[in-house]
Amino acid sequence: MDGSVHGTGAVVARDGRSLAAAVVRVTSGNFLEMYDFMIYAYYATYIGRAFFPEKNAFASLMLSLGIFGGGFLMRPLGAIVLGAYIDHFGRRRGLIVTLGMMAIGLLLIAVTPSYATIGIAAPILVVVGRIIQGLSAGVELGGVSVYLAEIAPPGRAGFFCSWQSASQQVAVAVAAIIGVILSLSLTQAQMADWGWRVPLLVGCLIVPLLFLLRRSLQETEAFARRKHPAISTILGSIARNWQVVLLGMMLITMTTVSFYLITAYTPTFGRHELHLGALQVMIVTLCVAVSNFIWLPIGGTLADRIGRRPILLGVTVLTLVSAYPVMLWLTHNTSFVHLLVAELWLSFIFGMYNGAAVPFLAELMPEAVRTTGFSLAYSLATAIFGGFTPAICTQLIHSTGDRAMPGLWLSVAALLGLIATVLATGFHRRALAIARGAAPVR
Repeated sequence: MDGSVHGTGAVVARDGRSLAAAVVRVTSGNFLEMYDFMIYAYYATYIGRAFFPEKNAFASLMLSLGIFGGGFLMRPLGAIVLGAYIDHFGRRRGLIVTLGMMAIGLLLIAVTPSYATIGIAAPILVVVGRIIQGLSAGVELGGVSVYLAEIAPPGRAGFFCSWQSASQQVAVAVAAIIGVILSLSLTQAQMADWGWRVPLLVGCLIVPLLFLLRRSLQETEAFARRKHPAISTILGSIARNWQVVLLGMMLITMTTVSFYLITAYTPTFGRHELHLGALQVMIVTLCVAVSNFIWLPIGGTLADRIGRRPILLGVTVLTLVSAYPVMLWLTHNTSFVHLLVAELWLSFIFGMYNGAAVPFLAELMPEAVRTTGFSLAYSLATAIFGGFTPAICTQLIHSTGDRAMPGLWLSVAALLGLIATVLATGFHRRALAIARGAAPVR
């Protein structure tokens, strides 16, 4: 078989060098998606002032964070529509489409004039940009994860899938480094006026390189060897497997909440609640990205060796007993070092859990609708829980006066992950048995 599918060319070769190149190509777009989201979250305060001016600073921030979360509401729609497109037409073709949509959304937010310049059109254009980004992001992560799971050698899916999340950590680190440079180079007035646009424009400049990388992507063998169901068939199968999608959503809630808590929310939390300097919180965020990058492959490799379930159960229980106490300790002993220690502990939790959760979810979904099912479960978790984590934590602290409330929010996510792991075990075993009967399990 030459592996040609809908004109996409040969399938991915299985030698080490070709696999490594495929990992870089497919995760390049994932980098852009997360870079874009992190930049918006890091500069939410400035974006709020530019596009959502309010006399009350808290209201302006909440509007900005609300629009940040609002982009996630479009993810389930993107997961269904674009996920079905990828499951029918191919991984490569669909991932090029999502990259183009991400680039459009990024450019729109980067160049839109402020509210003071064009009035109500400014926030409308920003919302449109976030909608486009949300649609593409709804399937980008799922498409990349499924691609990595399908090219992985037998018994290595956890390790290969971990590079999806690892590429996101590179984006977090790059965004944080740019933030550190801007903090050292510009005044607060300059940052509020135009400085926050710089990292967005940097993202626009690297888009052509990412297109070149993804255009050379090859189709996966798993997609090439099977028949491709019609989009209506794919959607029908997803409806019949609603229980699996629901459990997947609960499972991934822990991943999305922990990730956005320790990355997107850290700059806002550090500045507004702990009253630390912008440079200090950006350095912490950079350290978290490096820590995540280290723990994710370790978590994935360990999940390949001892199984997904022991890690998922162990980490969720560990989170339930430690998340709130760690945040309580931090808020009673506020300092740069204590913030770093607390964030690195939560980074360990995220990396180990995610390393097992992503391959578990990919294996849980039927192969013919894997991208759609995976993306829908992930997008629902992000839309309902993870994406609104910065806004929810800000509101919880504002309502209760307890700055440790983010730890309680993370505990809620851990409880959902624990319940999902227990309930999904039977579905997971049946899915693996079916896969073994049809093809080697990756």
